[in-house]
Amino acid sequence: MTRAFVGLGSNLGDREAAIREAASRLDAVRLSTIRETEPWGNPDQPSFLNAVAELDTGLTPIELLGRMLAVELSLGRMRDGTKWGPRTIDLDLLLYGDRQVDQDGLTVPHPHLHERLFVLEPLAELDPALEVPGKGPVSALLARLQSTP
Repeated sequence: MTRAFVGLGSNLGDREAAIREAASRLDAVRLSTIRETEPWGNPDQPSFLNAVAELDTGLTPIELLGRMLAVELSLGRMRDGTKWGPRTIDLDLLLYGDRQVDQDGLTVPHPHLHERLFVLEPLAELDPALEVPGKGPVSALLARLQSTP
């Protein structure tokens, strides 16, 4: 089994219910506090709720991505090509053990993980000693972002 972390976000519909249902369908062992956050990348849309789920999985990274995409689809996610637009649910594979992956449209650690407080804060909540492969400790990444004006 591999410990993986998945980012969950929603800004349409019953946001909290979508996040909790997605975490359940992914068999999350833990879910961070759900936080309300401003949109990232495209500010002209409703606020998000965001959280991070911790999983123990026997799936490969690409199999886990496939499962995540199926969960998104089952919860009403429509992909219309709009980058960072409104969505009922958004699932991002943030970390997969201590592995670095770059294949078939999948990059792990997530390429923007170190830039997003709404991901780093819940990761630090779930595991303050967590290391991001190639980037360093979550606590240091979080401190760096929190001290940036």
